[in-house]
Amino acid sequence: MNIDTIRTRLRPLRSVDVDNLVRLDSDPAVMRYVSGGAPTSREVVEEWVIPRAQAERRAHGTGIWSIVDRHSARFVGWIALRTPRHSGPAELELSYRLQRSVWGRGLATEASHALLSFAFDELGSDRVFAGTMAGNLGSRRVMEKLGMSLVGIHVTDERIDAGGPQPSVLHFLADGGFDRAEVEYEIRRATWAGTLTARDGTKGLTA
Repeated sequence: MNIDTIRTRLRPLRSVDVDNLVRLDSDPAVMRYVSGGAPTSREVVEEWVIPRAQAERRAHGTGIWSIVDRHSARFVGWIALRTPRHSGPAELELSYRLQRSVWGRGLATEASHALLSFAFDELGSDRVFAGTMAGNLGSRRVMEKLGMSLVGIHVTDERIDAGGPQPSVLHFLADGGFDRAEVEYEIRRATWAGTLTARDGTKGLTA
């Protein structure tokens, strides 16, 4: 099932997207906060990324969607909803990766709005969360524009509750934690339902 927004079409990831994914992940700037800039091999894309996405779709209706510019039909990135292995199906993880040439145009926010609507309205999710490195300010701005709230800071297996005493969080970040921390954002169904602007940009679903 495709999902259309004003400027993009989200279509389920297919085997023909291998070259697009390899090319996307070959940009060190795109991969800076993912792998330190290292590219993803064609073998990993073919044997793990696409099969996993297709298995997710069959099992849960989730997975990875290619983001395609509706005007030019050009691949500009991908966006995903995944069912975490450590939690139930009522919780989904949002992630996205776009070509550097389209950064700053709001496409990640637009596509994410559409998938949040799909997660809450079609899949019945209670919570959607997303994570990135603390220094990835661009990705964090997307999450905040979606109405997501910072709920945790992770360093390896340690988690600092963002809702806890603020001085402890500030001390952690000032003590070098910022560069090695991952932040977690979330949005709940009730919050989404009450945020009318979160539905802007969604055109609907197409077969």
